[in-house]
Amino acid sequence: MPIQEALCLLETSAEGLSESEARNRIQTFGYNEVAEKRSSPILEFLKRYWGPMPWLLESAIVLSYILGHYVEVLMIFVLLTVNAFIGYAHASSSLEALELLKRSLAVKAKVLRDGSWVVRDAREITYGDIIVLGLGDIVPADAKLISGELSVDQSALTGESLPVDVGASGIVYSSSTVRRGEAKVVVVNVGINTYFGKTAELVRIAKHRSHQEEVMMAVVKYMMYLGLTAIVPVSTYAMLMHRDLLSILTFVVVFLMGAVPVALPAVLTIVEAVGARELAEKGVLVTKLESIDDAASIDVLCLDKTGTITQNRLTVAEVTPLSGFSGKDVVRVASLASKEEGKDAIDLAIIECATAAGTHTSGCRRTSFMPFNPSIKRSEAVVEFEGKLFRAVKGAPQVILSMCKGTDRVTREKVEVSLAELAQKGYRTLAVAKSRDNVLEDLQLLGLISLADPPWPDSKSMIEEARSLGIKPIMLTGDNVAIAKEVARQVSIGSNIIRISDLQGLPEREQTRLIEENDGFAEIYPEDKYRIVKLLQSAGHMVGMTGDGVNDAPALKQSEMGIAVSNSTDVAKASASVVLTGSGVKVIIDAVKVSRQIYQRMLTWVINKVTKTVQFVGLLTLGFFWTHDIVISLLGMSLLVIANDFTTMSLATDNVKHTGNPNKWNVKSITLASLMIGMMLVVEGAIALFIGRHYLSLAWGELCTFLTLMLVFTSQFRVLTLRERKYFWSSRPGKGLLISVTATTIGFVVLGVYGVIIPPLALSQVLFILGFSALFTLGIDLPKYYAFRRLGL
Repeated sequence: MPIQEALCLLETSAEGLSESEARNRIQTFGYNEVAEKRSSPILEFLKRYWGPMPWLLESAIVLSYILGHYVEVLMIFVLLTVNAFIGYAHASSSLEALELLKRSLAVKAKVLRDGSWVVRDAREITYGDIIVLGLGDIVPADAKLISGELSVDQSALTGESLPVDVGASGIVYSSSTVRRGEAKVVVVNVGINTYFGKTAELVRIAKHRSHQEEVMMAVVKYMMYLGLTAIVPVSTYAMLMHRDLLSILTFVVVFLMGAVPVALPAVLTIVEAVGARELAEKGVLVTKLESIDDAASIDVLCLDKTGTITQNRLTVAEVTPLSGFSGKDVVRVASLASKEEGKDAIDLAIIECATAAGTHTSGCRRTSFMPFNPSIKRSEAVVEFEGKLFRAVKGAPQVILSMCKGTDRVTREKVEVSLAELAQKGYRTLAVAKSRDNVLEDLQLLGLISLADPPWPDSKSMIEEARSLGIKPIMLTGDNVAIAKEVARQVSIGSNIIRISDLQGLPEREQTRLIEENDGFAEIYPEDKYRIVKLLQSAGHMVGMTGDGVNDAPALKQSEMGIAVSNSTDVAKASASVVLTGSGVKVIIDAVKVSRQIYQRMLTWVINKVTKTVQFVGLLTLGFFWTHDIVISLLGMSLLVIANDFTTMSLATDNVKHTGNPNKWNVKSITLASLMIGMMLVVEGAIALFIGRHYLSLAWGELCTFLTLMLVFTSQFRVLTLRERKYFWSSRPGKGLLISVTATTIGFVVLGVYGVIIPPLALSQVLFILGFSALFTLGIDLPKYYAFRRLGL
């Protein structure tokens, strides 16, 4: 369909819609979005009662009911409901955060309303709107080209990796990515009627299982194995003693409740929520939660120069006219080869300079315009002035020089000298040329325009701090070596900067070695960034990658931590796992520090849980063979789980220090350290059992209370010991953890003395087991310190 016919059918014109008409159409046809299906909140809450860990607690409830232990039924149900509520509450807050995040990352479009170009969210685009598309834009709706040409990536729609060229009257589809060119288009379909049909897919925010979660699940599996290893011989022994089935089942449930980390989902949830909140407060939006864990492990940070190290806010620093021309002549012609609507940073800097210098282009009318094309490295326009045509061209100096055939050798040499001097200053330099009137192919060089892209004020300190955290920064840039070295000097990234072409033809091992040894690479292409990330990963590195442009997207998506800086293109934001919302890049270091703190909190939880399981399983097994009975009641087990979970959940806000080196999970070291500490605590349990049975001559119910209190008090002091990798007094616990430990300890002292739901003990006996647990648990601090140091924890 011809474009004029399409405009007529849509009841619009090349001048666009008015704001009032756009609002009317949105009210009639709806927003440019697809409403997402939402499940019932009640159903979502009930799902928290379904799964392996809820099944275990529900089995305990049924068994306790059959046995007539109604207090235990109530206690376990409360435990189950608390875990369900925490999981549901966080899931709800996560959905709200996700919606806020999607709005923060909403695709924008430049639309013509009331005769002026304005920026609107893609959801506010409607039928008949006139919008402009340029390099890096995501097409917000199905649209038909009015003027210009585009090369678009439709891989999200068709699976074809090659870009598709679209000319006048052609159609571009929603969620396609503009790879080259610029065009004015009219919107023909929105929302559910677009070819793609769902603009929400522009930002794919999916939570994949992180390495941390895989480690957690491995720990759960090993603890289950440990529990089953004890259950089999004990159950066999019980059957040989002709114990009834219900008592054996009770023993099995008690064993599994002690071994399985019932609070794991809640703890992971709370830790992630706290970490995400901390990062959000620092101006870091996490789009892929697994990147929080990965950030703790990155040891190489690839920094795209433009937009990351520097501000991507070009300004004209110097104008160098050739003989016979003035600076205003150079700026005037360069501004004619630039276009404000295209949002190109170089064009905007030149237009800003022309405006400030009072360079007038009145009377000039562009008859055609070609925006900057990376493949030919220039932009140009054909301009009509006073009835005559001339060609205005700006671009890479070597390209423009090759087009100016009439430039003599002396002039070329002067230009080369000027380029070298300007490059030493770290400037990006363009050459400007103009054709003679009505002779468009006869170009004459007018001069040079140098642009400076200053570093962010915090770039240097960020790079220095990255090194102090054991992260090697590597600068990547498409600029030449001279510019790259000057910027590297300004931010102290290092002096070993080489061309990416120096890697060509070398074996992969040699390429990897050069990447690891050098501080930066110049004259690179988008595929080179991706290749560098892949080579580093193949060498065992965890890689962070920063960027802001469409050319950074493949590397951002490939890296463990893809970071889109503020003012990134839509494609970069959609590809990254972390998006910075404020100016500057120092918050990258904040993200690394917070992630390392999260690692330390989860490491404490894992070691504490494995240690507790070893102690509990060991004591229960030893106690059964010693006394021929279960030394911890089902109710006591429920109380122990509640006490332990109440305290360990507060680890999410514990006061921890980030490490000075990248963190990596070492399951072998964690297991060995936990086994060693756990076995020492089994000895504690055996001593307590001996004292309670033979010295205090406690009745059976009192003995169960005595051992339950020992396990509860030990769990509180154990957390205070294990949270610190050195001696327990080396750092102060978080306020929440101290309150939890204090409240739990006091609560169980009262419970032990007054009984209420368990057989009571004398105050002296409760205080004795409290002191015994404190001295024994804190006494393992010295061997713990040496074990952690020896095993690298």
